[in-house]
Amino acid sequence: MTFDELKKLRLREHRDRLGLYLAEGEHLVLELLRVQPRTPELGATTVFVTHEYESEKLPKPWPEALPLHRLSARQMAALSDTHSPQGIMAVVPILEPALPRDGEHVFYLHQVQDPGNLGTLLRTLAWFGNFRCLLSPQSADLYNPKVVRASMGAIFHVPIERDVTVETLQSRYPRLALLDLDGTPVGASSFKQFDAYVFGNEARGLPSEIVTRLKGEAFSIPGVRQIESLNLAAAVNICAYELTRSRAGD
Repeated sequence: MTFDELKKLRLREHRDRLGLYLAEGEHLVLELLRVQPRTPELGATTVFVTHEYESEKLPKPWPEALPLHRLSARQMAALSDTHSPQGIMAVVPILEPALPRDGEHVFYLHQVQDPGNLGTLLRTLAWFGNFRCLLSPQSADLYNPKVVRASMGAIFHVPIERDVTVETLQSRYPRLALLDLDGTPVGASSFKQFDAYVFGNEARGLPSEIVTRLKGEAFSIPGVRQIESLNLAAAVNICAYELTRSRAGD
């Protein structure tokens, strides 16, 4: 891949066309090294390093399964989405999400907008385990460098589906729990009994027309409501914890 082709991966249209995205930074690449042996499709990954990183920090021995190429510090800076590039970056293939697993919980995010928020949400789902994430159309781009970086490697672990419409959601998951301001507390035992859990975006929550169309059951996170709403990432954290507690038998 030429350097000009690498630069194009900063844009969504080229990522989608080529089926590749950038994963920048040592933590993400080291997580790739850890995941790749049990995800053979990631063998199509290529890693780029600067001379300085290779000579001072590169883990040795480097696995033959991940080809290594060199870039100048200037080239790395031109590709980087950060102010201080670490000197290592991977070009990763966009993989199909894994098939559903037994006991899997499904979170549907309706038009989540903030890339950092989306990456943080994925990190939460990876931490608790056995979650699937569905993104509606008009959500933040999953492979935006900010999303990938904020996920801290969770993007390699959580099955994620893009552009899932409300109609598709309802046909696949008949019993839906809708996270709203007015509903049954998420601590209720009935909260654990749904096929999928639907969250609105950071600013508007779930639009009323979506609530009407989905015909799900409303749930809320109790609080004194001294502020208008709870942060989306916090709401996902709490709900994931509630569902995980049920698995653990608490």
